[in-house]
Amino acid sequence: MTMLAATGVLDFELPPEREAHEPPEVRGLGRDDVRLLVSRGLDEPVHTRFHELPRFLDPGDLVVVNTSGTIPAALDARLPDGTDVELHLSSRMPASLWAVELRRPALPASRPWWGAAAGISLSLPGDGQADVLARYPGSARLWVAALRLIAPVVDYLSQHGRPIRYRHVERDWPLDAYQTVYVTEPGSAEMPSAGRAFSPEIVTALVARGVAVTPLLLHTGVSSLEEGEAPYAEWYRVPKDTAVRVNGTRAAGGRVVAVGTTVVRALESAVTPDGTVWPSEGWTELVVTPERGVQVVGGLLTGWHEPRASHLLLLEAVAGRPPLEAAYRAALDEGYLWHEFGDMHLILPASASP
Repeated sequence: MTMLAATGVLDFELPPEREAHEPPEVRGLGRDDVRLLVSRGLDEPVHTRFHELPRFLDPGDLVVVNTSGTIPAALDARLPDGTDVELHLSSRMPASLWAVELRRPALPASRPWWGAAAGISLSLPGDGQADVLARYPGSARLWVAALRLIAPVVDYLSQHGRPIRYRHVERDWPLDAYQTVYVTEPGSAEMPSAGRAFSPEIVTALVARGVAVTPLLLHTGVSSLEEGEAPYAEWYRVPKDTAVRVNGTRAAGGRVVAVGTTVVRALESAVTPDGTVWPSEGWTELVVTPERGVQVVGGLLTGWHEPRASHLLLLEAVAGRPPLEAAYRAALDEGYLWHEFGDMHLILPASASP
């Protein structure tokens, strides 16, 4: 496998057989039985299963999870000319507005379609309506819309919505398939999927080993970013207890291991120039890149990201470019599965145990 770009975002060819089309439970696995590649700098990667995660972390480490829950954010919609489309709610904005995305499911994957126009109104199920107001700032595919619904949005979506899915997932799955075991508050358009493989048994094993687990919240929007499009604003909250634990862990020499890119973004949004994390909440526009680097995060548990995805820059900020290339080469050579129902990647420093 050849990496196609020496500079810029990591680029490679992802064969179709490397895409996970259904939850691992359908493949006869438990959530925590998916494969796990452990990369530690340029050391030889370790190939194992996710239920072995605790043995790669040390007593005194801190695992930070995102407890945001997935909402059924995909709705059938109809344009004024009668064309059927799919409306994806991405992020709730101030003043009860939403960032939304329109898709034409019937089009092939090679022809994405974001068609809309300011001033049109879309018909939604249950006598709902979405009024398209303007383009979302800085995006060619997202729009700002006002929803007119007969019920609160969470109740409305529970009746009329379904989880967002893309073409690599060949059928609809229930919302439970897109939730982590530690969810506390709904709000993410798509599952913070790095945490999907966790089971209650894994959390118990981590705590028994002396590895603490602490929460934060970041409501993630749609992940179908166009090439070259940076992540946009998302709402997050770092609680006081979590800030205290992160600072205490680092002071004691432990590692702060983020479960997912959402956790990295939230933590790095709450850090001051001297490296102290403070409790905070609000909208973050932070984009973590190799040039910016990370101040708090010492390890990252993540899935496998598509070629040229903007999240790969965040991974590079944590891992470094040569180690990241080596890990992706190994994952492709060894048949790891991509996307939200796929396998996992643990990035640790080269000096990590065991």
